[in-house]
Amino acid sequence: MPPDPVVLSGVHAVKHAVRFGARLDRVVSADPASALRLIAAIAPDVAVDVEQVPVEEVVRLAGARVELVGLARRPESVPAGDGPTVLLDNPRHLGNLGAVVRVAAGFGARAVLTTGTVDPWHPTVVRAAAGLHYAVPVRRITALPPAVVGFDPAGDDLRTVRLPADAVLAFGSERHGLSAEVRARATRLVAIPIRDRVSSYNLATSVAIALYAWVAAGGG
Repeated sequence: MPPDPVVLSGVHAVKHAVRFGARLDRVVSADPASALRLIAAIAPDVAVDVEQVPVEEVVRLAGARVELVGLARRPESVPAGDGPTVLLDNPRHLGNLGAVVRVAAGFGARAVLTTGTVDPWHPTVVRAAAGLHYAVPVRRITALPPAVVGFDPAGDDLRTVRLPADAVLAFGSERHGLSAEVRARATRLVAIPIRDRVSSYNLATSVAIALYAWVAAGGG
């Protein structure tokens, strides 16, 4: 039985997927002429054939009314970036997970790994990532890496830490933080500076700060 297609909701998801080598089986829109004009305006380097379908079909595929929807094949492999690997410890919020993928792709992370039950290729995650699953390896794992750098409020100030490119940077959820299993793999805990009385950053913001610190220290 073939795997479910990757649903690319909206022009930005289709645009990025095509730019990074996605194999599109189908692109549909209720108004192909309008969709093609939009693509020409914001992504003139991207060429796709758009099939006209009823708006109800667009909504069925995308879960919302969008200008177009692409159906693509999940890549067998995606080239890794030069930056650290991002490990999300049991993420729950699909939009946050997708935003992390987008950040990781932008900074050239080696991969985005997740633990837990959430599928990192869920259509909502792919939409929040704007199709950038094709720009950075994204997968769910069951066996943890042997060593990680854990991000935790009790850790060393990030401003005093140099993150190596081969590090696995582990982030817990805003509510629960790192699990005991991931914390046990941490060779070092690192804290992101935050103003007093502010409880936490958004998950994608934390990942962006960490990867920017890596770039600012000479990485990338």
